Amino acid sequence: MAPNTTPTSVSPLLAFAGMAAATSLWLAALVAVPELQRTGVSVIVARIAVHLVVLGGAWAGLSRTSLTAVQRRSTWLAIAVPLTVWHGAAWAIVADGLLLPGATSIPLLPLMIVVPTAIVIALLWRSDRIGTLLDAMPAAWLIGLQAYRVIGGVFLVNWLAGTTPGVFAVPAGTGDVITGLMALPTAIVLAGGRPGSARAALLWNLFGAADLVLAVTLGALTSPGPLQGIAFDHPNLLTGAYPTAIIPAFTVPTSLALHALSVRQLLRRSRSPAAVPA
Repeated sequence: MAPNTTPTSVSPLLAFAGMAAATSLWLAALVAVPELQRTGVSVIVARIAVHLVVLGGAWAGLSRTSLTAVQRRSTWLAIAVPLTVWHGAAWAIVADGLLLPGATSIPLLPLMIVVPTAIVIALLWRSDRIGTLLDAMPAAWLIGLQAYRVIGGVFLVNWLAGTTPGVFAVPAGTGDVITGLMALPTAIVLAGGRPGSARAALLWNLFGAADLVLAVTLGALTSPGPLQGIAFDHPNLLTGAYPTAIIPAFTVPTSLALHALSVRQLLRRSRSPAAVPA
């Protein structure tokens, strides 16, 4: 089949400028109206929207496969049910304050990130049905979706407000914003089939995943608990508080899984160009 040369009327530069403007306005609003940040409305709305978009994208991708209707439904349910249960459990844990300093004797938040992420990535990476889905789905989808990563800018807002240590907030927030701002431009370049676009997409995935690993590491090192090693004079207290903790408890694992799926998709297509949909 021919390479994916899906036309696009939006230039990467225009997409970047639009995302940058929207993100700047959103962050400025959080700074100007602190109550928006304290209520966490933007984090909650964004998290629900991402959940729905992921499920909608999975169904749209399955509709492009040669699977039967029964197979499509069973595959979608195999994705939707565990994802929703996982999301609901993480939300309940955060809302109950179980991630606050001293709430438990174990580093619960790091475990909530590492264990589910490892299990999900292992299952999705080896699944033949997921491979079929990735072959049918445009590679730009998994990348463009992560434009939501600009939500990590809330850490920068917290730092400016003096509620989060800069040693965590600056690298974690900056990395998230860069990943989110570059998601749509990278997806557009990849969808256009431009030379070097697949390599750019892989680099974007590596940068985004590295940002998450760094953020999780710094979060653990700056938060009160058995893993804290820095920022004792100004500990990271909001990372485990509702609703900010939704980001590390669920958004981070979800993003890591999406990066893993995107890399698998790109590698499959580099080995078998015929898998790329026309």
